[in-house]
Amino acid sequence: MKKTVLYFFVFVLLIAANADGLAQKLITKTGNIKFQASTPSNEEVAAENKSVSAVLETSTGDFAALVLIKGFRFKVALMEEHFNENYMESEKFSKATLKGKIEDFDVSKVTGTAKSFTLKGDLTVHGVTKPITVTVKVSKAANGVIAMGSFDVKPEDYGIEIPSLVRKKIADKIKVNYNFLLVK
Repeated sequence: MKKTVLYFFVFVLLIAANADGLAQKLITKTGNIKFQASTPSNEEVAAENKSVSAVLETSTGDFAALVLIKGFRFKVALMEEHFNENYMESEKFSKATLKGKIEDFDVSKVTGTAKSFTLKGDLTVHGVTKPITVTVKVSKAANGVIAMGSFDVKPEDYGIEIPSLVRKKIADKIKVNYNFLLVK
């Protein structure tokens, strides 16, 4: 009898914890991040990672993304090697994260037309964490939402040293584009 009462109590607590109906996490493990660091008249410096993990708590607007640095793919293998070994030191700093909150987020007002929201949080790259504010465009998808946008980062803000020999071949500001299909 005690076990039955205990199970019933746990069941009621679980229902109460999800009573608002909209409290759910939308996730992806196949998010996409591209960055562009090219300068005019030089070889393209760009890469893409198609296995970014992200989660959005729809009831609070809490958002988190994690990217493994070694997951970035370049057109030129040697560039990828230099990126991992010399610049990002991916053996030591294996991941980058963004943790924050989408302000005034209300999933019930998200439609098929992208709506802009402000995401404020902390971006951690190369072991350095800095506050960041980005615009995220959110639209409705079949069983979740699409979150996409772009922002700029400066390598020196995150302790990433660019040797003077190649300094003019890499942009001062790195353009980062992201696209996440977050589903139930």
